Amino acid sequence: MNKKIDQLAADNIRALAISMVEKANSGHPGGAMGGADFMHILYTEYVDFDPTEMDWKFRDRFFMDAGHLSALMYSQYYLLGNYKKEDLQNFRQWGSVTPGHPEVDVLRGIENTSGPLGQGHAMGVGAAIAAKFLEARFKGLFNHKIYGFITDGGVQEEISQGAGRIAGHLGLNNFIMFYDSNDVQLSSMTDEVTSEDTAMKYEAWGWNVITIDGHDHEQIRKALNEAHAESDKPTLIIGKTIMGKGCVTATGAMYEGECELHGKPIGDTKADYVKTLINLNANPENPFAIFEEVETHYAKILAIKAEKSAYKKIQITSWRKENPELSEKMDLFLSGKLPELDLSSVIQKPNAATRDASSAVLAYLAENVENMIVSSADLSNSDKTDGFLKKSSVLQKNDFSGAFLQAGVAELTMTSIANGIALHGGVIPVVATFFVFSDYMKPAIRLAAIQELPVKYVWTHDSFRVGEDGPTHQPIEQEAQIRLMEKIKNHSGNQSLLALRPADAIETSVAWDMALKNTKTPTGLILSRQNIKDIPAQGTSRYEEATEATKGGYLVKSTQNPDITLIANGSEVATLLEAAVILEKSKNLKINVASIISEGLFKEQSKSYQESIIPKGKLVFGLTAGLPVNLEGLIGDSGKVIGLDHFGYSAPASVLDEKFGFTSEHACAAILKYIEENK
Repeated sequence: MNKKIDQLAADNIRALAISMVEKANSGHPGGAMGGADFMHILYTEYVDFDPTEMDWKFRDRFFMDAGHLSALMYSQYYLLGNYKKEDLQNFRQWGSVTPGHPEVDVLRGIENTSGPLGQGHAMGVGAAIAAKFLEARFKGLFNHKIYGFITDGGVQEEISQGAGRIAGHLGLNNFIMFYDSNDVQLSSMTDEVTSEDTAMKYEAWGWNVITIDGHDHEQIRKALNEAHAESDKPTLIIGKTIMGKGCVTATGAMYEGECELHGKPIGDTKADYVKTLINLNANPENPFAIFEEVETHYAKILAIKAEKSAYKKIQITSWRKENPELSEKMDLFLSGKLPELDLSSVIQKPNAATRDASSAVLAYLAENVENMIVSSADLSNSDKTDGFLKKSSVLQKNDFSGAFLQAGVAELTMTSIANGIALHGGVIPVVATFFVFSDYMKPAIRLAAIQELPVKYVWTHDSFRVGEDGPTHQPIEQEAQIRLMEKIKNHSGNQSLLALRPADAIETSVAWDMALKNTKTPTGLILSRQNIKDIPAQGTSRYEEATEATKGGYLVKSTQNPDITLIANGSEVATLLEAAVILEKSKNLKINVASIISEGLFKEQSKSYQESIIPKGKLVFGLTAGLPVNLEGLIGDSGKVIGLDHFGYSAPASVLDEKFGFTSEHACAAILKYIEENK
């Protein structure tokens, strides 16, 4: 421990952070200056990682909540050798590896994409849950720590309540979060916004709370030591810090703790950029330099980190020799691959609701996939994730042998936690709620799509057929909103999310198979509350025919040279099949019916395949229980879609079907009218 070096290193981080923002003429310097002391002590003395293998599975993790403090992270990781000087100089520029808010880049130390406040906090909780889950199965190997960093805005975001409650309830003593409490927000001082006692709030949730001077290195060490020794609770370290620590004016007078230092370059405030660099012992002629003494110190630190991780690797190797079967299982978990599964063997009840069909699959997965955590927002007996729960048990404080997380009524928190589980690795997260409440989940779904995380969403009660619960619980626009994500490419150039609305129980089994095999993006399963008539097999195996859903769409009823093609997904497919049978008998029409489980996936197929399902220039009629836009991208110039343009009403599902025109008889009338109009 060298007080001079520690102070110099923290000031070096400050100088680098303000220089990045100054050169980019964009960013957030003040908070980075305030958090520099904690970051330096944390990374040099506490965080365990292997500098030669930054993605080492047994490393500690650091989850940043306050993504606007990216300059703090990049500066710290520059000292650790993860970034080059040129990277910092290109902060927030096109093509740089130092974007305005940090984006997952594990090899450089960035564990999560952050920006929307509060979600980084919850992702850290998710990673801590994943580590506890794995530690319960591989004792002594996943006892690493998950560190978090949050600011006033993140604490205020509503999601922090859910994350704080769950972390405390589960006793996540492996989660240690630093709260950079500087009393300054982007547009105001904190006391203009809140008067709550944050420490008491977290204590009420069951956290160990320590309040310190966030610039006192001895207090930081003492708090981290206490957090490491805590065996029963997560720890919140409230560090009282100063916004813009070290800033001075042109006259050399201190200018700290001011609101304007939060979100713009130092040179655009009453502080002076050059004089502040000098005050921080930096050279204004070379502001992106690592101080010589700091560079020497960090070289020693990195050697210590490498030596410590090498020792743990020897221990892991020894464990593997003593536990060959567990070792093989652990490798399978960490690979992200699945064991051999046969979802065609899952027995589905006739004419089942697709939520019940999903339940049957989940029961099978509970017995065959050992590294899956399923979570429900207080709806397991309605979204039918209890199919999994009945074969497993609930995760509890001091007992992570189970695999079901009762999240409570906290859809956004639950979904962000799932992102953290996926980011940690080794565990497959599944989350469930009613489809209408996907609205609450959307910010975390978006981050899952951006981070390319294979989270599985189970959304049940997928249409107005929820019935008596009325318009607040009947999804009308939700499918359109989710399918927009199918139209957005992620940075790998892939469809950012896969949305699947299966037409019957067997297709639900296939949809689950598709979801499990999709390891590159999140997948949503959109499932019915009400029973759906089974799609009859055209040949000998309905399951084999349903595997054509892997192309996004296929014919469930096929004939040569059809007069018209009917398209739908979900329960409307069965309605159109009934209508087709009626019209073929009564009007001597030749009709094809297609189940388009995913428009995005269907449009990734060859043009010839798409046109073999939906012929170009021919009559196409679509039926959807949501907005017509759900199918309008598939029908061509002369096609027609019947959907809803209004919210639902409270009444039994069968009554709503009749009132809204979603019976086979109504469909027949609409189809005949469409044909007549296009003669």
